[in-house]
Amino acid sequence: MTLLDPGMDLTLRPMRYPAFFDRFRDAIKNTWTVEEVDLHTDLADLAKLSPAERHLVSRLVAFFATGDTIVANNLVLNLYQHVNSPEGRLYLSRQLFEEAVHVQFYLNLLDTYVPDEQERFEAFAAVENIPSIRRKAEFCFQWIDSVFALRELKTRDDRRAFLLNLICFAACIEGLFFYGAFAYVYFLRSRGLLHGLASGTNWVFRDESMHMAFAFDVVDVVRAEEPDLFDDEMAASVRRMLAEAVDCEAQFAEDLLGGGVPGLSATDMRTYLEHVADRRLAQLGLPELYGAKNPFDFMALQDVQELSNFFERKVSAYQVGVTGSVTFDDDF
Repeated sequence: MTLLDPGMDLTLRPMRYPAFFDRFRDAIKNTWTVEEVDLHTDLADLAKLSPAERHLVSRLVAFFATGDTIVANNLVLNLYQHVNSPEGRLYLSRQLFEEAVHVQFYLNLLDTYVPDEQERFEAFAAVENIPSIRRKAEFCFQWIDSVFALRELKTRDDRRAFLLNLICFAACIEGLFFYGAFAYVYFLRSRGLLHGLASGTNWVFRDESMHMAFAFDVVDVVRAEEPDLFDDEMAASVRRMLAEAVDCEAQFAEDLLGGGVPGLSATDMRTYLEHVADRRLAQLGLPELYGAKNPFDFMALQDVQELSNFFERKVSAYQVGVTGSVTFDDDF
């Protein structure tokens, strides 16, 4: 039996994929709650922002309002039923819980940052009325729809379609769209702004990094079990997918930064996105597409160091202390 064979294996012993169970246990150590993030400390900073900076924050929270809901829908509709491993489904169940926490966090973010009720409604409808966000949503939906009708992965083409969906959500959506969003948050924090948002984003970032790592684990297992699936045609499809994702996110950057935000340009943002896309390709064992370097010192130094240190100490202020170490350099 292989990981993508149709069926619903229920046997945890003997465990066929113990690494998936280890991912589940690691995720439990990262438990956090929305109530632990104090966003009200950001209100004074919001009042100090320029019109261009306020536009950036407004567009950013509008994307956050629905981004994780889209990921959760794909997880339930397309991923859970096809990963035929009880330990793998344990991790996916945990991921679904984390996506729900992220949705709650962004709900609190909107309620705190946007006091006007009508503006909040418009933010939740961003996929319909903001073109740069609608384009990203349409990119997501086309890959959700690509496997939605598959009840079982019976053929080689079915399994390739599943792998492309999985890679899309890991590399392009969680691994690129969200990482672009994190860069805006950490840019603002590097200027001493919105520390509450950044503290909550730290937790979301760790979750998303683990979601991506699990998905790439699944890809590695499938490639080992069925090496003929990941051929040159498949690699070319992945590269086209990532290039389209970079274009989508670069359009979003032009929207966010069109008013002129000192210290952050749409050109540098595109370079950063190309750098991240190259890292995703490297994680999949594929050649770089852009050869781009990270232009943001605040991403390469400040937050990588802080997040790495966080994993190396016990944090009594949070629900679960996390021990061990994690390297984030490749992700950024």
